Amino acid sequence: MDASSTTTANETSGLAAAVKETARELLAGLGAGGLSLEAVAAAGGLAVAEVETAFPHRDDLLTALLIDAYNESGAAMEEADRAAADSNASAGTRLLAATRALRQWSVANPAVFALVYGSPVPGYHAPEDTVPPASRTPAVLAGILRSALESGELTPPRRAVPGPPLIRPEAAALFGGLPPEPFTDVIERGIVLWSNLVGLLVFEVFSRTHDSVRDQSAFFDFAIAVSAENVGIEISLDQERGSTR
Repeated sequence: MDASSTTTANETSGLAAAVKETARELLAGLGAGGLSLEAVAAAGGLAVAEVETAFPHRDDLLTALLIDAYNESGAAMEEADRAAADSNASAGTRLLAATRALRQWSVANPAVFALVYGSPVPGYHAPEDTVPPASRTPAVLAGILRSALESGELTPPRRAVPGPPLIRPEAAALFGGLPPEPFTDVIERGIVLWSNLVGLLVFEVFSRTHDSVRDQSAFFDFAIAVSAENVGIEISLDQERGSTR
C-alpha cells in the first residue's frame, strides 16, 4: 500500500470514528429510530456526502454502533472476569464481578444500552456481522458456568428440564458441548441467568425500579445472587459486601 492509500484509509477511519461519536451523542435525544445521516451531518458540522463516505446508509451506521456497543460491554465483562479468575476467585465472585461490569457500562451509557436492548428500530435488521460481538456477553457467562462445572463448584439442580434439551446447537457449542448428568440442563439455566441479567439492567436503566428499590447496587447484587442459585452457583454477599460496585 502506498503512502496516499494509507493516508486515505486513515482519514476514512478518523471520519468514521467522528461520525460514530456524534451519532452516539444524538442517540440520547433522538433515539435509534430518529437517527439519520442528515442529523449526524448537521450535528457534526459535516456535509451529508462526507458522512456517506464512512456510512453509505443509516443502517450501516446503526450496525457500527451496535458492534461497538457489544464489543465495549463484552470487553468490560471479560476484563472483570479475567481479573477475578487471576486472583483464584470462586465462580460466584467471578459471576458477580462480570455482571457488575456490565451494569457499570450500561448505567454509564444508557442511550447506547437502549440501542442494544431497547425497542427494535423500525425497518432495521441487524446483519450477521453483529452476531460475534453480541455473543461476547453470553460467552462470559458460559465460561464461568463451564469453569464452575469443571471445578466441582456447581450444585445439582433440584428440578431438571423435562424432556429433551431445549437449546439450539449453537448454544451448546458456545458452552463447549452438552454437559453431563446431573447438569444436563445447565445451558438452559444459563440462558435464564442471561435473560435475568438483561432484565435487571433494563429495569434500572429505563427507571422501572427507582420508585420501589432504595439501593440499586445492593438490589442488583441480591438479584444476581438469587439468579445464580438457579444455575447452581453460590454468591456470598456477606463476603462480597466490600467489593467494588
